[in-house]
Amino acid sequence: MRHPITTLALLALSAISGGLAQVIGVPLPFMLGPLAVSALVATVLPRRLPEGYGFPPRLRLLFIAIIGLMIGAQVTPELFTEAHDFMYSFAALTVFVALAHGAGYGIFRHLGGYDPVTAFYASTPGGLYESIALGEAAGADMTRLMLQQFLRVIVVVTMVPIGLSLWLGAPVGSSAGMTLARPDVPWSDLVLIALAGVAGLGLGHVLRLPAGQLTGPMALAALLSLTGVLSLEIPQWLVNLAQMVLGTALGMRFTGLSRGLILRGAALSVVSVAVMLAIGGAFAAILHRITAEPVDVLLISFAPGGVTEMALVALSLNANPAFVTLHHIYRILLTVLGLGAITHLRERRL
Repeated sequence: MRHPITTLALLALSAISGGLAQVIGVPLPFMLGPLAVSALVATVLPRRLPEGYGFPPRLRLLFIAIIGLMIGAQVTPELFTEAHDFMYSFAALTVFVALAHGAGYGIFRHLGGYDPVTAFYASTPGGLYESIALGEAAGADMTRLMLQQFLRVIVVVTMVPIGLSLWLGAPVGSSAGMTLARPDVPWSDLVLIALAGVAGLGLGHVLRLPAGQLTGPMALAALLSLTGVLSLEIPQWLVNLAQMVLGTALGMRFTGLSRGLILRGAALSVVSVAVMLAIGGAFAAILHRITAEPVDVLLISFAPGGVTEMALVALSLNANPAFVTLHHIYRILLTVLGLGAITHLRERRL
């Protein structure tokens, strides 16, 4: 790992900001707090960083795997007792992905003035890393593409919990103290967690799963849970550390970007996410009449980003977080498969 002292200093700042964000009551405090402080360093104090510094990608991957294990462990046989309702929500989600992508494209192309390729890949309602990789190969403006994709996730995990808190009149998600982790996991379990995380990363790579660094460990934990072989329990401190590392890595993505570009991108992202959430809200209202599933649970199942925080919000609403997570994985799969198909057709035409 290059520049370990710089990385440790950033993580120390992130720990402090995460604690402050938790005291204030910010949703997902150990991710949004570090994200804010690292983004501030990246944009205001870039000269304080070593030349060519980048947050260690392997460290980020390791902790993404921890989040995947935590979510996958929530997949139990009881979840599939309501499988007959999935056909309606998955069908609606299929239409949602197309409409949300189209609406986002219109916003970035006409309101933002982005070129068609950049607007197309910047407006996807999921598949962050796949959108960036395919967009780069297609010749998109990488600065704007990466900015909009990361801002989409940031805006969703900020707007949805805060909006639901205002609507319900009480905090939800991690700001309400909800968690999918346990505080009393023995230290001896860390060996199992580490082995499962590495195995899950390998599974995601071998099977080429979309967002494999998350879905590989999640699939492995779900398989262990469903078969009764092992129910993984993730300690709370490890989940907080994972969110802190991910938030820091995300904030460092802003290194070298001007504040003007970030502010313009943030404004476009707010408009894009608001439109996507409005479309998702309409589908949620319709599905509520068909499935009797609460509107707020369906809404967070359609929210275009932030799998972990949406699962935490689901927990605070007495909903199964795995139900919400399965819909998010389906959304990501649809987006990635659609992107791959359209990119292939475009290459054939060229």
